[in-house]
Formats: sequence, C-alpha cells, structure tokens
Amino acid sequence: MRWPVTLTWGDVSLRPLRRGDARSWSRVRRDNAGWLRPWEATLPTADPAVPATFGAMVRSFAREARAGRAQAFALDVSGALMGQVTLGGIAWGSLRSAYVGYWISQEVAGRGIMPRAVALVTDHAFADLGLHRVEINVRPENAASLRVVAKVGYRQEGYRPRYLHIDGQWRDHVSFAMLADEWPAGGLVSQISRHGWRDTPERNADTPDGAERGRNVRDTGDSLPGVAG
Repeated sequence: MRWPVTLTWGDVSLRPLRRGDARSWSRVRRDNAGWLRPWEATLPTADPAVPATFGAMVRSFAREARAGRAQAFALDVSGALMGQVTLGGIAWGSLRSAYVGYWISQEVAGRGIMPRAVALVTDHAFADLGLHRVEINVRPENAASLRVVAKVGYRQEGYRPRYLHIDGQWRDHVSFAMLADEWPAGGLVSQISRHGWRDTPERNADTPDGAERGRNVRDTGDSLPGVAG
C-alpha cells in the first residue's frame, strides 16, 4: 500500500503526521480539550500497547500504514495543523473495508473543512486503495458530525448499541457506509465541486482506532489523546 500519501483540495490538505508536529498538535489538542471531550474515544482499562510519547505514536502510525492496516493523516488548513483524519481498520481479502474517524479544531469548524477532508479520504479509499466499503460511526447526539456524513453522501446503515467507549462510557452509535458501487464516477471531490453539498458545523466522528493509541501520550507535559473520533 503506497505510503506516504498527501491529499489536497484547495486549502485543505491531508498528509502523514510528523514528529515535528508535536508542538502544534499538542497546542491544538490542549486548546480544544473541552470541545472534543464529549466525542473522544476512551479506554475502559489500561492498555500497555498505548505509545508513551508523541514520537512513539507517530512511529506507530507509520508502521500501521506500511503494514496496510491504517492511515493516519494530519489535517492542515492553509498550512496549519487543525485536526486529524484516520482511515482505520483496513481489511483486505474478501472484505476490503475500512472506517473513517476524525477530529477538528473549533477554530475552523463550521467552514466545510471536515466534509472536504472526508470526501478526500473516501476518494482515496476507493480510487487508490481499491476498497469495497467505507464506514463512519457517529454518536446520535453528535448533530454536527451527522451533518458531515449527510453532506458527503454516506448512507445510514444501522444502529450499534454500546458500540464504542466514549468519554468514559460505552455509547451507542449510528453507522453510515458507502460502497464502491455507490461512490460517484469521478469521485466525491469532483461531484461536490460540480454540484455542491448534499446537506451543512462539524465536530468529530467517533472511531475505535487511534484514540486508544494516542490516549495518555505525553511529549510536552500535556495529555495528548490521539486520533479521536
């Protein structure tokens, strides 16, 4: 699986996290702790596999990408790190599926940035990786994130009781999906550029990957939860 990968649409860019991102990533996480907390994956019990530093988290993400299991992207807006998007749980063989999880800084939320990022990573999943199915799981209370999946055109597929540990408890999620044969010819970016969005302020989608790995990461003395969903 080709890596590293950079995906760009206007002032929105998805690229691999780097060790040099530690300071800016820590600042964004710290400044948005309260904004993100209600939607962040948490650990029900301690996990010794969680990386101990930001650098270890970045190395873990790189290993996962090279192994074809996940791709974690820094979300840059006009060159500034403002969030993260993960294509996680990548499965091959007869399944060929993955899920998308994301978080974004409140500073730039509500400007159509996260729908563009989700469209970019969805096009990448189908066009570049050749996956069959991509899903996004969102808490039913997360109205902003529900608008993201509606804008991009994911289809509601089902309801998952107590699906993921979020903010200290097992939480229900609504499951959305897109299949390769539902993906528009030419890709979402092209379709949206021509016809506009289906739907509109966003937050973050709950994802079982990344947040666990980044939880309790420390680099500058701050707690740095990872790819939250």
